[in-house]
Amino acid sequence: MRIDRFLWFVRLAKTRNWAQDLAEGGRLRIDGRRIDRAHAPVRVGNIIAFVGHDRRVKVIRVEALPARRGPPAEAQACYQQLVTGES
Repeated sequence: MRIDRFLWFVRLAKTRNWAQDLAEGGRLRIDGRRIDRAHAPVRVGNIIAFVGHDRRVKVIRVEALPARRGPPAEAQACYQQLVTGES
């Protein structure tokens, strides 16, 4: 699954366009590698780090790949929050 779709489906990005800008701007890391394209693949077990809308660093582990942009409870089951801190 594409990183921009994943972030939007699990409600970590308010819009898919913002998720694309985040990836293409190089402000996103998957397993420590800087990502510069929105179509970078995401797999179960990947660690994703980025700065969210609230200007906090978010680090998550992908637990499952969602089939759709569902309700918040369904979205939160797809990842585990590892770290949240001030940027």
